[in-house]
Amino acid sequence: MWYFVSPEIVFGEGALDALDELQGERALIVTDATLVDLGMVAEVQGRLEAAGLGVQVFAEVEPDPGLQTVRRGAEVAHEFQPDWIVGLGGGSPMDAAKAIWVLYERPDLHPAEINPFVHLGLRQKARLVTIPTTSGTGAEVTWGIVLTDAEEQRKMGLGNRENVADIAIVDPAMAAGMPPQLTADTGLDALTHAVEGYTCTWHTDVTDGLCVSAARLIFQYLPRAVADAHSAALRRGSGQGSGQGSDMEARERMHNAATCAGLGFGNAMASMAHAVGHVLGATFHVPHGRAVAISLPYTIEFAAREAPDRFAELAGLLGCSQAGGEQAARALAARIRDLCREVGNPISVAETGIERETYEAQLEKMVDDAFNDTQIITAARAPSYDELRQLFLYAYEGRPVDF
Repeated sequence: MWYFVSPEIVFGEGALDALDELQGERALIVTDATLVDLGMVAEVQGRLEAAGLGVQVFAEVEPDPGLQTVRRGAEVAHEFQPDWIVGLGGGSPMDAAKAIWVLYERPDLHPAEINPFVHLGLRQKARLVTIPTTSGTGAEVTWGIVLTDAEEQRKMGLGNRENVADIAIVDPAMAAGMPPQLTADTGLDALTHAVEGYTCTWHTDVTDGLCVSAARLIFQYLPRAVADAHSAALRRGSGQGSGQGSDMEARERMHNAATCAGLGFGNAMASMAHAVGHVLGATFHVPHGRAVAISLPYTIEFAAREAPDRFAELAGLLGCSQAGGEQAARALAARIRDLCREVGNPISVAETGIERETYEAQLEKMVDDAFNDTQIITAARAPSYDELRQLFLYAYEGRPVDF
């Protein structure tokens, strides 16, 4: 038996108008300081106030939000007593909003206790709206929550089907101002979701189509979206524009692709690239999308030796190779590396600037943490300890996996 969980999704140009229809008394916006500075919080707040809601803003969410941050947010919620919580931003604010919502409704829980096997009993106090401002994480439609334990330098994969948003508002205008690097990182994050959602051992007929569609859109439109972001940055730098993108077709298709990929992998699972990427992010603060995209081709090549079928099938569907078997799986890995290069992203850990000595000093802990990550259990080929250690080294050096 399988479950497919999704919010009500409002998408396309003008989707933000859905805020005009919210009914309630108070809304707590969970976001970050950058979006306050950019005026995006004010736009959402104005719409909520026009709909008759009192609004409070919690803008303390940092990249890779920590346990203390969500506890502070929950305290704000307890004081303000919202009946709507609005997660506005990239994956970090939306994940923080989910966790704050759970702790607001269930103050008896420790964040680490948010798991799929407990009954949370949500929606007694509030409901959740998610509004993505990046095109990548899919957090607007998933129930997963990723928090960081700063003391142990590890990311915690949490979440429960109950904490999926009630409404996801996917308006491309909210992502039109993303700078080039953020456009690339988040787009590659969405691609990793799509590829791993299709190839993990928990994929289903219901999720496969979403993942293939998302991957096709990303290969086609991510280079255009990144190029558009560069053009917008140049216009802004010369004083001739606001920094907003003008290729709204590319922005809209990428925004939709990220949501499709989120629905796909969120109802299947991610896999080994996320286990490795989570560790890179927690240990060396590599942005999440960059970390998983670096890891993805190596994990595909590792699987290709013994379990190539799903990767080869996806390679055929995406037009990478019709050869089948290991050859096609490796062609898929090569195509992903080509896309990373095309949008200006690294294809090895060394290219991120991490010194080898520093990397190797953390190697044993990284392997341990990757083995303890929930995403590794759906890998098409399960690694041994020594194999995973070797994969970390190959990913550092940029060596195609040959074991």
